[in-house]
Amino acid sequence: MEITGKIIAVLEPRKGTSSRTGSEWVCGQYVLETMDQYPRKLFFEVFGSDRMQQFNIQLGEVMTVSFDIDAREYQGRWYNGVRAFRVDRNVQAAPIAAAPVAPDTTPFGGAPVPTQAPAPASTETPTSAPFAPQAEGEDLPF
Repeated sequence: MEITGKIIAVLEPRKGTSSRTGSEWVCGQYVLETMDQYPRKLFFEVFGSDRMQQFNIQLGEVMTVSFDIDAREYQGRWYNGVRAFRVDRNVQAAPIAAAPVAPDTTPFGGAPVPTQAPAPASTETPTSAPFAPQAEGEDLPF
């Protein structure tokens, strides 16, 4: 999965020692914000000091990041992990534009949007009302 956005936070890297091998590890933590009409934020990690140096992600950069998303279980609970495996800095920051709306779409109210001006009202009176009262004093059409 790839997402283009701006790095809005560079957090303190997590460090530790592997319980199996005894070697030390480091994991960089970043937050990317998309540049859509409604921006979204994504927290991701870069595992390994060699990749952190290779990517050299800086605050305020606009880039496309390729992610690997995985879930794991620990003591009966599930956790999501989002790790970057590639960074592309050759991204042009596009201006945010509203999406075009097709003229034949209907709004949430359900009524179609008129495409022409309404016809002028007729001056003739109808000969019979479609919903005439059934009894005197009753004004309901049913």
